[in-house]
Amino acid sequence: MINEDKAWLDYRAQFADVYDESNYASPLQAAVMRASHRLTEKHFNKHDHFARVLEVGAGTGVHLGFVRHAFDQYVLSDLEAKTLEVAKGKLDEKYGNKLVFETQSGESLSYANNSFDRLIACHVLEHIYQPHLALKEWQRVLKNGGILSILIPTDPGLAWRLGRHLGPRKQAVAQGIAYDYVMAREHVNSCNNLLALLRHYFPDRTETWWPFPVPSVDLNLFFVCHAVVEKTEH
Repeated sequence: MINEDKAWLDYRAQFADVYDESNYASPLQAAVMRASHRLTEKHFNKHDHFARVLEVGAGTGVHLGFVRHAFDQYVLSDLEAKTLEVAKGKLDEKYGNKLVFETQSGESLSYANNSFDRLIACHVLEHIYQPHLALKEWQRVLKNGGILSILIPTDPGLAWRLGRHLGPRKQAVAQGIAYDYVMAREHVNSCNNLLALLRHYFPDRTETWWPFPVPSVDLNLFFVCHAVVEKTEH
């Protein structure tokens, strides 16, 4: 068995502390990342309402600030307890008892079937080693007619590779992170493969691209899919 190497262990140990700085410190990079979250919520408005919402891989809670619809309860889940502590510190005062923070693996959730009305996964699916199983798990915890919202980068598209080189790579290297190695371990699924899975499992869906309204992995930076989960009673 191969032992974990120091570069990876060091990165995971400081992940909660460097995430926001790595992704939002540069004005241009922050603007691009915020655009991805806005794109995910563009589909909804203040008149929409979801009783229970689950965000998988919520990290430091950045995405919640872009949610435009109403909700009764919003569950922020993440595998990293430290990132949820950061999220709790930022969000608790504003949202109060509407928020729940839970350490969960996105690939194996502890919730019962049909527990949520909407599930959000921003910049998550590209990190999961068996994404087809994660999609089935997310579908399981959603109610019939529930909405699955997924945001992924267009990695390894041309625009994404260029943007990565000009933005986050430089920030990470400045923090002493072995960026190329970490990305090889982090982004384990290509956008093309994830698109194929989403289109296979969810025929009733909407697709949106950014920054250009054309379905191209090479021209864009982000892809968003909103899928309506349909369950057949047996």
